[in-house]
Amino acid sequence: MFLRLLPLVLISAVAIGAAMAEDSTIETLQIYLVDVEGGNATLLVSPSKETLLIDTGNGGARAARDVGRIMQAVESAGVKKIDHLITTHWHGDHYGGMAELATRIPILDFIDHGPSVQANPNTDEFVEGAYQSLVGKARRTVVRPGDVIPLAGVDLTVMASGGEGIERPLSGAGGPNPYCADFEPQAEDKGENAQSVGVHFSFGRFRGLHLGDLSVNKEFELMCPNNPIGTVDLFVVSHHGLPTSNSAALVHAIEPRVALMNNGTRKGGDPRTMTTLYSSPGLEDLWQLHFSVLGGQEYAVPGLFIANHFDEQPAALPVSPTPRPARGSKAAPPPAHEGPAHWLHVAARRDGSFTVTNTRNGFSKTY
Repeated sequence: MFLRLLPLVLISAVAIGAAMAEDSTIETLQIYLVDVEGGNATLLVSPSKETLLIDTGNGGARAARDVGRIMQAVESAGVKKIDHLITTHWHGDHYGGMAELATRIPILDFIDHGPSVQANPNTDEFVEGAYQSLVGKARRTVVRPGDVIPLAGVDLTVMASGGEGIERPLSGAGGPNPYCADFEPQAEDKGENAQSVGVHFSFGRFRGLHLGDLSVNKEFELMCPNNPIGTVDLFVVSHHGLPTSNSAALVHAIEPRVALMNNGTRKGGDPRTMTTLYSSPGLEDLWQLHFSVLGGQEYAVPGLFIANHFDEQPAALPVSPTPRPARGSKAAPPPAHEGPAHWLHVAARRDGSFTVTNTRNGFSKTY
């Protein structure tokens, strides 16, 4: 049996090697979706090796773990500095690893939406202390919708920041959004999620979108009655895949060909979000950083599209969704993933085609 399978293995290795060789000779925008247990850390590397990192993962006891995972992607990309760091909003799972990261690699430009609007002693202490020290040695940019972030060869436009959305549509966008009619508002979000910095990035004909944890009411304000974004090839799913973001008014209107979800083992991947994604017009594939027990097998993508396992893989994964524990409850902790982590990698080309690779198993698919 081994001898019969060996040629297939060799063929696969040759195919992967050929794809890597092609990417080395053709200019590509490299995108790394790093596993920080749902914090949505995303690294963009231009053909000239300029970099933009979005969010830095968790702080506290997990800062070293998450920053270590980010640095593995940085080293794989062969870069020596972070030209721009976007902190989408002031929640600990998005800025927590920043101080640790700054000890590992130079950061030249710190980008954010401005002061936190959500009272939190730890956040206030960080923003007023450590953050001021970091930006004092570099540069700080407070962005507003419509601002352009310079990244060589890549067009990066701020779509949302500080609770406001872009007013002037991107080139070719601005048509009526038919999904606004069925929108159901949620309770007003007065916290940091609604303040998220969200960016649209394009590389030739390739289009991508990352909106941080922007909440659904802000999605509506951004997308309705007219769609200022148009359609995209790649959507980095907002807010770990939680239904407090990811309304149909956004997801269905942008018609992503591929969605990448930076979720945790019990953080994101909610059945309501999965349903919205699966029913989005034109969606070809959804890739996840983790199997989510919130969705169970009923809502999970095939294992080929999932980048990480649990540390202790159970004999069987739950078929039915597991309800999310209420905040403050004494529920058992989520399945652990503290060991080696794998990222999802995208190589985007100027003609609009792109390849997504699961670095856990080497599975790639070109779109």
